[in-house]
Amino acid sequence: MQHTLPPTRSRWSWRVVDIVVASVVAVAVGVVFWAWSLAYGGVEAIVLAFPPIGGLYTGGWLIAGVLGALIIRKPGAALYCEVLASAVSGVLGTQFGLSVLLSGAIQGLGAELVFLLFMYKKFNLPVALLAGLVSGVFLGVSESILYKPEWAFQWQALYVLFAAVSGLVLAGLLSWLAVRSLARTGALSAFAAGRTADA
Repeated sequence: MQHTLPPTRSRWSWRVVDIVVASVVAVAVGVVFWAWSLAYGGVEAIVLAFPPIGGLYTGGWLIAGVLGALIIRKPGAALYCEVLASAVSGVLGTQFGLSVLLSGAIQGLGAELVFLLFMYKKFNLPVALLAGLVSGVFLGVSESILYKPEWAFQWQALYVLFAAVSGLVLAGLLSWLAVRSLARTGALSAFAAGRTADA
C-alpha cells in the first residue's frame, strides 16, 4: 500500500494566526488613522500659507501597510492591512468619508509592490524604508490627481516629495522599530518577524 505525504504548506500561504493578527493590527491602526484624520483639520490651518508642506503629515496614514507586511510577511499583507485600517477609520467617521477605501487600496498597493519586488524574502530596514517611501509616492500622486488638480505642477511635485519623506519616516522607520520592539516582548513568537528581530 502506497502512502502519500500530505501537501506541504507554502511559505506564502496564510495561516489562521496570520489572518487574525493582521486583522487585529489593521483595526488598531485604523483607530490611529481615525485620530490622525481628526487632527488634520488643525494641520490644514497651519500649512494654509504653503499647502504642499501638508504632505509631511501624510505618513501617518501609511503605517498599516508597512507594519502589517513586516509582521505577516506574506503576499497581500500590506494591501489587506492598509485597506482594512482605512475601512475602520471610515466607519468611525472622518471628513474624508468612504474615499478612504480607495486611498487605502492605492497606498497599500505602493507598499505591497516593494515587498513583491524582493519576493517577500527581505524585511530589513532598507526595505521597510523603501516601502514607506513608495507608499508615500502613491499617496502623493493619487491625491494630486484626484483631490488637488487645481494645484500648479510644482506644488503637486512638492506634495509628492513631502509625502514620500513622511512615508519613509513615519511608515517605514517607525513600523520597523515597532516590529523590533514587539518581537523583543515575545508577542510575535509565532512569526518569522519575532525570530529575526535582531538579525
